[in-house]
Amino acid sequence: MPEPTLFELSQPGKRCVELPESDLPELESGWIASEQLRDEPPGLPRVTEPEIARHFAHLATKNFNVDANFYPLGSCTMKYNPKANEEIAASPQWSRLHPETPEEHVQGAMRLMHELECWLAEILGLPAVSLHSPAGAAGEFTALRVFRACHESRGDARARVIVPDTAHGTNPASVTRCGYESTNIASNERGRIDLDEIADALDEDVAALMLTNPNTLGLFETDVLEISRMVHDVGGFVYCDGANLNAIMGYARPGEMGFDAVHVNLHKTFSTPHGGGGPGAGPVAVTAELEPFLPIPRLVEREGRIVWDRDRPQSIGTVHSFFGNFLVLVRAWAYILAMGAEGLRRASSDAVLNANYLMRALEGRWELPYPGPCMHEFVLSAESIRKETGLRAADFAKRLLDFGIHPPTMYFPIIVDEALMIEPTETESLRTLDRFIEVMLRLADEAESDPERLSDAPTRTSVGRVDEVKAARDLILRWSEDS
Repeated sequence: MPEPTLFELSQPGKRCVELPESDLPELESGWIASEQLRDEPPGLPRVTEPEIARHFAHLATKNFNVDANFYPLGSCTMKYNPKANEEIAASPQWSRLHPETPEEHVQGAMRLMHELECWLAEILGLPAVSLHSPAGAAGEFTALRVFRACHESRGDARARVIVPDTAHGTNPASVTRCGYESTNIASNERGRIDLDEIADALDEDVAALMLTNPNTLGLFETDVLEISRMVHDVGGFVYCDGANLNAIMGYARPGEMGFDAVHVNLHKTFSTPHGGGGPGAGPVAVTAELEPFLPIPRLVEREGRIVWDRDRPQSIGTVHSFFGNFLVLVRAWAYILAMGAEGLRRASSDAVLNANYLMRALEGRWELPYPGPCMHEFVLSAESIRKETGLRAADFAKRLLDFGIHPPTMYFPIIVDEALMIEPTETESLRTLDRFIEVMLRLADEAESDPERLSDAPTRTSVGRVDEVKAARDLILRWSEDS
């Protein structure tokens, strides 16, 4: 039965709370200027407190969430995060700080951020870190602006940035936003950057190369040192999209692979619930050469105190109001402090182990375009099944919902037809992984024996399959009595 809206539950005379009468004398002019008073009460629903509580409790049971279900969403690291870090971030000492508080009254918060910068510098293998960027795409944008500022400081005007075909979709968007032209290069038959393609694309007009390592196929770019050398030889910078850091953390550092800058998604790797559009954080680490161009203010320690340093004439300026999403930084600080170096290393090894376990169990029944050991994620293809049955990746994704499993990422990366990109993360148990294998094998069998069941799915969710074209073109975003 559909859950009624609060407006449908509304009845005249109902109310949630009784506010006491004010015992303060009213000013002659009134508390509110007459021109700001409403002519009639706002059109809010009239409901009781139990109705409100039950309404939202019922809605919560319809939501798909990582607390209740497996979430193998490739390239997005939808892992379970410790609730202790949520409690720490919710502490009034952090959550009630005003961003304009004078620095002498918030030394604890500033030292926390300074420590986090130092820890990330050690993890990433680069000497300088800025916490400003509020998300991964903002981190890309910030790094490219830093590259541009450094080139321009040397009177070196460059026009192009090289982006592989396995890049995250935000990479070329960030390139364009920074005023560069994006040059796409193809991967080789091993799913990695083709060195000949890079050689053909490189010249002194290239400002940078953007590289995700491990890439979005879940494969480590084994030629990364040679790639970095080639770009540096023409005076360009090499940028690492660190969205997949959770596959190599504690084992390999981007700074030692020749990268000049890297962003890391704290909301994916370091314990912030991911999804729903935020909040996020995408700190950027850079080489000493690029440090003067980082956003301001910078956090520095002077005479035992942490202070804001705005005297950075070469800085690109600000990229976010105040100092990023502070409570995301608190969660990351708590996570790193609790895990320690060995714990972070173990998280990476478990993520890689889980992904390879799933891949090996499924590769005989599902098409695996790029076989071989993977890192934290891998990509299957439903293309051969589509050719035989007409079923597409989306049909399998919707059928997974009937088993209480969130669909993996679909149709990405674009170099794999009918792609299903799977990332189990380090937090899932063997029991959960085995159940996912069982369900995926059952879906492959259903494609042969009962394809209509797949094309009709999902059938056990609160909302069934919708007309996606109509839903996109005829959105209903507001409630009305006629809807």
